[in-house]
Amino acid sequence: MDHASAVEGLKCADLVDAMGRLHRHRCHILDLVTPTPGRILFGPAVTISYFPSCSASLDPERYNLANLFYEAVGDEPQGKVLVLASNGYTDVSMGGGTKLMRVEHHGLAGVLTDGRLRDFDELAGYDFAAYCAGEATRWGGDEVTPFQANVPVVLSGVGVIPGVYVFADSSGAVVMPPGDLEQVLSEARSIKADDARYRAEIARENGPPP
Repeated sequence: MDHASAVEGLKCADLVDAMGRLHRHRCHILDLVTPTPGRILFGPAVTISYFPSCSASLDPERYNLANLFYEAVGDEPQGKVLVLASNGYTDVSMGGGTKLMRVEHHGLAGVLTDGRLRDFDELAGYDFAAYCAGEATRWGGDEVTPFQANVPVVLSGVGVIPGVYVFADSSGAVVMPPGDLEQVLSEARSIKADDARYRAEIARENGPPP
């Protein structure tokens, strides 16, 4: 799938409405911040779940972003969305410009996290899109550490299973099952066309109906 053309012209709200017609579960994430305004994030998810740091139980030589990143993205990283689950540590940095350079180097679509990211200026200089809870100024490794790769995670009440599709723009993010993706995209385009028709009808109105 050509990811760019698949979602061209669509917005998060279009996709959330389309998902609402097909599924009842919550699929949208709000209140995200980005160092890359205007960029769309779209692609299949790979996940890293973070855990409270404890060097006695979790050896830093094993549990670090480098190791877990390569476990998560596998042999075909290009175009994937790296989802970093803070597990409640939403004010803590999940990564920054240096460690997330791997996202750029391996051609991922970008990063989505319910935690914070550091170094917005550096992240904005990369080609990928990043969405998070806000910018951090402090390293977070003494509070949380990458713990598990490609496990189901929860971000803001939304379940993210590896392989689901993630879309994010300035209004929020939406998570879509891969088996229904084509139907969701088609429904979203239908909704968009309906909205355009309604706007045209409103523009022709001269007053209340008789």
